[in-house]
Formats: sequence, C-alpha cells, structure tokens
Amino acid sequence: MERVSRHLGMICVALAAMLFASKGLFGKALYARGVGFELLVAVRSVLAMPLFVWVALRSGPKAPAVSGDDEAQTPDVVAAPPAPPRARAFWAAVIAGVTCYYLGALVDFWALTMIDASVERVLLFSYPALVVLIDSVRRRRAPEGRVVAALVLTYVGIFFAMGGIDIFELRANLVGAGLTLIAALTTAIYFLIGERYTRELGSTRFAAIGMSSAAVVLAVHFLVFRSVSEIAALGAHEWWLLGVLAIFCMFVPGLLQAEGVRRVGAQSGAIGSTIGPVTTIVLAAVFLHERLNGWQMLGSAMIVASILALTLSKR
Repeated sequence: MERVSRHLGMICVALAAMLFASKGLFGKALYARGVGFELLVAVRSVLAMPLFVWVALRSGPKAPAVSGDDEAQTPDVVAAPPAPPRARAFWAAVIAGVTCYYLGALVDFWALTMIDASVERVLLFSYPALVVLIDSVRRRRAPEGRVVAALVLTYVGIFFAMGGIDIFELRANLVGAGLTLIAALTTAIYFLIGERYTRELGSTRFAAIGMSSAAVVLAVHFLVFRSVSEIAALGAHEWWLLGVLAIFCMFVPGLLQAEGVRRVGAQSGAIGSTIGPVTTIVLAAVFLHERLNGWQMLGSAMIVASILALTLSKR
C-alpha cells in the first residue's frame, strides 16, 4: 500500500507541474485578445479564492504527514493533538500570500508580456536555488560544495536561458527575465515562510489565507490603478479562459501538489515537478510556435539538472 501511495503521490506532483506549466499558454491567449496582465491576475485570484477557502474550511488539522511546494505549497505537518494556531502564524500566511500571489504574480504575468512562456517557466523554476541561498544566509552557514556547484549551474543556466552570448537575445529578454526572477524570489519567500508556519495552520489553510489576502489586495490594486470598464468589456470567451486559468492552472494543481508532496515528501516532489519546464517548452512549441535557440535549450537543461542536484543533495 505504501508503494501504491508513493506512486499516486508522484502522479499528483507530475500532473500539478504540468497544469502549472500551461499557465503561460492561457496568459498569452488572453493577451492576444486584449486582456491586460493586471486584469488577468486580479480576476484569476478572485475566481480561485472561494475554492481555496471552501477546501480550507472542509479540511481540519490532520495527522502528521511527510514534510514538504509553483506556483509552492507545502503539505500539512501537524502535531497530534494540534495546538491552536497563533495570530503570528495567521499574519505570516498573509505576508507570504501577498508577497507571492500579489507581487510575484503581477511581475510574473507582466514578464509574460515580454518573453516567451517557455523561458518564463524555466526561469521561475530557479526558485529552489534562491531558497538554498536565503536559508544559508539566515543560518549563517555556508552550503556544501556540491550545493554550491548546483547553484553555480543554476545561474549559468539562467544566463544561457536569457540568451547567453547572443547579445541581441540577451537584451531582448533582460527586463522580462529580471521580472521573472523577482517572481521566483517571492516564491522562495513563500516556501520558507510556509515551511515554518504550515505546522500550525496546515497547508490548505495557509494557502487559503495567503490566497484570500492576495486576492483582496489585487482587487484594491485593480480598482485604484485600472478601470472597472475593463471587466465589463470582457466577453464570454475571455471569461472562459480566465475560469480555466483560475481552476485548472491554479486551484486544481495547488491541491494536487499538496496531496502529492504529502504522500512522497518535498524532496521527491521536487524531482517530480521537474517535468514542468519541459512541459511548457513542448506546449509553447506546439500551440504558440515558440522555439528556444541552442543556448536557451542548454540553459534550460542546466537549470533542471541543478534542481535535481539540489534535491538529491538534501536527500
């Protein structure tokens, strides 16, 4: 039974990564129909928020589970019997959610207006390296040599994914890649905060608090900086794409990822999630006719290899 459970967990993690990977395709399709990235991010979050809250209300604290993440959920790791969560844990979830799902989502979808979906996904996938760097600084302890090698491989891969020695490609991708790396940093921050406070709140409640907080801030942001007339101008096809984006590229993969990591652990889950960038490259080539050049393919492979190396070194 344990072996079957682990197989199901890896399937959940892989499906979650593939669904997350399709985000860029729907974003590009909406941009082509005149939907701005701020409208997209705000509506997506508001549509997904009630679903996350519904799941969180139905799920109480669970028995201890395997410790363990895209868009970066962590599984329920709760003591038995669970202690009531502190107000500090609630506000930590608010800060993590606003950082990742408000700031991070805005700059990530902004980046998608400038760079290919495949490049965006590969660069966003560099967040585990940022987790290691931030954790090393926080603990004031230098990482092991093989971890340093994996980090170097990650950032050399990022350079190549941005265009490498092709100066024209590098300049064209510079701003969009920089925005994506900011989004990766917010994902790393979300992961580090969640790693500490999901023990009190549980992963679904932590995600629901974070998502709800971000959705409220995004709604206020949109009302202040944009116009409600943009929402009124949305047609049925745009609403259909936004609904798919909210449910099948955010809500469903979020649950699949949490369940998968609960069954197999964060480290094995990270290995399963490496299918995400590959999926984006394939989907973007088929549906958006995007093609990575040789340097970008090399950089993508280096980033995925470095994540595998970081994960295996932790194990």
